[in-house]
Amino acid sequence: MADVQVDARGLNCPMPIVKTAQAVKAMTSGQTLEVLATDPGATKDFAAWSKTTGNEMVEQTVDGGVYRFVLRKK
Repeated sequence: MADVQVDARGLNCPMPIVKTAQAVKAMTSGQTLEVLATDPGATKDFAAWSKTTGNEMVEQTVDGGVYRFVLRKK
């Protein structure tokens, strides 16, 4: 179970990333964040965001049109 959860289902780009960035700012280093999104573009967006920010993509899955990302704050 992640330390923090963000439900971005039903939101389109760039809102899942915006909500993720806001949540990460309030977290401490090493904490994990689970994000749920339904925007198919989120896969590319989160990969790019993770690479750009240095926050680790721990897990990425898709189930029934819901994309799940688990990130670890650097």
